[in-house]
Amino acid sequence: MPHLRRISLVISVAAVLAFAAGRPLAQAPQPSRTAAQTASATKFDPLVSRTLKNGLEVIVLEDHSVPLVTMDLAVRNGSFTESPELNGLSHLYEHMFFSPNNAPRRIADDGMQAGIVYNGSTREEVVEYYYTTTAPNFQVIARLLADAARWPGFDDAALTREREVVIGEMDRRESNPFGVLDKALDDRLFFKFPTRKDPLGTRSTVRSATTDLMKRIQSRYYVPNNSAVVIAGDVTPADAFATVEALFGDWQRRAVDPFVEFPLVDHPPLAASTATILTGPVQTVIIEMGWQGPSVGKDDPGTYAADVFSFIIRQPNSRFQRALVDSGLMTAVDFGYYTQRNVGPIAASFETTPEKAREAIKALQDQIAHMADPTFFTDEELANAKALLEADDLFSREKPSEYVHNVAFWWSSTGLDYFRGYLKNLRATTRADIATYLKRYVIGRPHVGVALMSAEARKASGLTEADLIGGGK
Repeated sequence: MPHLRRISLVISVAAVLAFAAGRPLAQAPQPSRTAAQTASATKFDPLVSRTLKNGLEVIVLEDHSVPLVTMDLAVRNGSFTESPELNGLSHLYEHMFFSPNNAPRRIADDGMQAGIVYNGSTREEVVEYYYTTTAPNFQVIARLLADAARWPGFDDAALTREREVVIGEMDRRESNPFGVLDKALDDRLFFKFPTRKDPLGTRSTVRSATTDLMKRIQSRYYVPNNSAVVIAGDVTPADAFATVEALFGDWQRRAVDPFVEFPLVDHPPLAASTATILTGPVQTVIIEMGWQGPSVGKDDPGTYAADVFSFIIRQPNSRFQRALVDSGLMTAVDFGYYTQRNVGPIAASFETTPEKAREAIKALQDQIAHMADPTFFTDEELANAKALLEADDLFSREKPSEYVHNVAFWWSSTGLDYFRGYLKNLRATTRADIATYLKRYVIGRPHVGVALMSAEARKASGLTEADLIGGGK
């Protein structure tokens, strides 16, 4: 489902071996801003899991429809673990993971003969690496993944090269007005600890990165009791468990949980609404409003309510869409929640014209003020949303090589129990739960408003920061 509000998502350059053509970067897998897109499991749970003695979780989705298998290593790392001096280094580590010097058993020895596609991604709350190949070569990718995870060979020359690759990604973000808009919103929404929400990091931290810092990240987070292996495709759980046990079973666990030794920060709430207007080479007016939303583990009911409500008002026939898009005030509007353990953001985003900008923002603010009204959505819309979300989860399992990324993301941010119990809790979500969520996090709550338009459009619109703040505290 398209979203105007984009996730701060960093994906490495795709690497392709042998005959595999790979996937264009723009199509690389990424999680939706709602857990409902992927983080569910029906009562017929397709996942089989086991935790090894060293704490490594192994999760298997058996699917013999196509003779392919994907193996994914998920690590609870990412920008939510990064203090300012480490910002962006989780992403740099991801680039180093596939460095030619990063495994004793070389890809040249095994992988080039196997037909393997591999890639990695870094997000706020997870770093993952995956290999996909034909089923007979499952043991090959298992060895490659174990080698790279357990015995990395950091090399200064490779680090120098990968630093420039990451700097290039920063250049691309800064040249994209939408990337600038998103960062401006996140920096204000998480004002005290903005690095914790920025996987890409800063030039200064990336340029000053050393192999010693890479080893520090490894020793803290690349340990079995902070990792999971997700395997999907043409493999049986018995074979998958036996393989992982043989290759990862003696991987030494970390004596202290990294999140006990290096706890997550507490993002302070917004004291008041703030706003800023940016200018850039865009044809329309783009406006985003953001709120700090619920955190998994602190307000799970709020996360379910957020997903159901977001799905209701995204439907073309919802009151929200009719009032804002069908009326002609906006060309498109989105409202959604991004599930996170360490404060998930809520964002409303819309496009309009300079002439309609002030009226559009007022109309959005009016819709927000009435979201908890009994008449804002019907019981039928509530029931339909739950049914559609459940069906959506089933469709998401059609391609196991993509589904592993969903499992990895939700394992890291929510835990497997949340993942497995998602639909049960979704079905139990009531209108009262949704009203509680909206009143606690959105209606009348401090928010951040950010607008992006050309200098000419700003003059024509007459839009001010006060318009973006509106009735917020």
